Amino acid sequence: MSSRTFAALSVRNFRLYFSGQLISVSGTWMQSVAQGWLVLQLTGSSLYLGVSVALQYLPMLLFGSYGGLLADRSDKRHILYFTQSTAGLCALVLGFLVSTHHATATMVFAMALLLGISNMFDVPARQAFTQEMVGRELIANAVSLNSVLMNAGRLIGPAISAAVIALFGTAACFYANAGSYLAVLLALVLMRKEELNPIRTVRRGKGQLRLGLSYAWRTPLIRRTVLSVAVVGTLAFNFTVTLPLLVRRTFHQNSPVHYGILMGAMGLGAIIGGLYIARRSRPTSRLLAVLGTLFGVSMGLVALSPSLFVAALLLVPTGAFSIAFVSTANALLQMNSKEEMRGRVMSLHATAFLGSTPIGAPLIGAIIAVSNPRVGLATGATFTLATGLVLLRPLRGEES
Repeated sequence: MSSRTFAALSVRNFRLYFSGQLISVSGTWMQSVAQGWLVLQLTGSSLYLGVSVALQYLPMLLFGSYGGLLADRSDKRHILYFTQSTAGLCALVLGFLVSTHHATATMVFAMALLLGISNMFDVPARQAFTQEMVGRELIANAVSLNSVLMNAGRLIGPAISAAVIALFGTAACFYANAGSYLAVLLALVLMRKEELNPIRTVRRGKGQLRLGLSYAWRTPLIRRTVLSVAVVGTLAFNFTVTLPLLVRRTFHQNSPVHYGILMGAMGLGAIIGGLYIARRSRPTSRLLAVLGTLFGVSMGLVALSPSLFVAALLLVPTGAFSIAFVSTANALLQMNSKEEMRGRVMSLHATAFLGSTPIGAPLIGAIIAVSNPRVGLATGATFTLATGLVLLRPLRGEES
């Protein structure tokens, strides 16, 4: 493996951050599996499962730009202290409610919403903080390694959570996630402030939010990238809704182990895709278009899978193309936006990718409720494929 693949890890502060996040992200995916399984146990409803996922991202959809503006104005490390602590507290409360048999769908929804408020500030600050840790030259590599990190957690977390749920129940997953946030907080404390590369911030003033939106819309590359992520994020990235239902309704399996296998397969593919993108020195619009097309095709094949085993195999390339698409879009935006606009641009990316979930998750959940999980997956696959093909059209015009 080329040393270029892991170049950003030569930076001490990023290495600390990476190590802390690896532990935390594994815990986050443990909670994601446990929360989805808990909602199905409490309600048995695909629509409620979609609602629980949607509430976690509703604040990002409605107010995500404000989180980006705060990141442009403030010390990003200070924001992360607050948001990571809040997320850990949400997990702790969920664990307590489950272990004391007081968990209800309403309480799960409330904790999901509170976590969503925290993420509204956390995501743009965390993404903008990447350049402060590694500098401009290593942004693309660091973004790709972060994607590998997130999906290593997706691989590790569900595998562990399936065993933990079977042996100790869902509450243990929530407690484990709460403890995992301590690793991130410790990494932030141990960072050397003098080795950070602070990017330009903006002073408080009128019209800054509108200015950020105008800047993104007037910049063709940013506008096209954000819109493509919005379509794919809304209709394709609903795997916490589609996959557990695929296990239960299509393949008639009631064990969380089988759900963990599918999530683990997708996580494995995502690590492969992230490492491939990390080796590239610079992302391109053409690469984004090709990856979107391949993501749509592979996801469509998952929808047609005749068995759980085949679905797991097909989720490996699906995971690879999906995370390569998201990583490329993220790096394109970070490398082609002004520093003083970075937080607002990345908040638009977060809104498109994560904030679209309150629309996509209930929509896909409702589609599945009146049809089946295969149709839900096929819907996302169709729109993703169409997005990739549309992205290719202006590129031909530019190159001719």
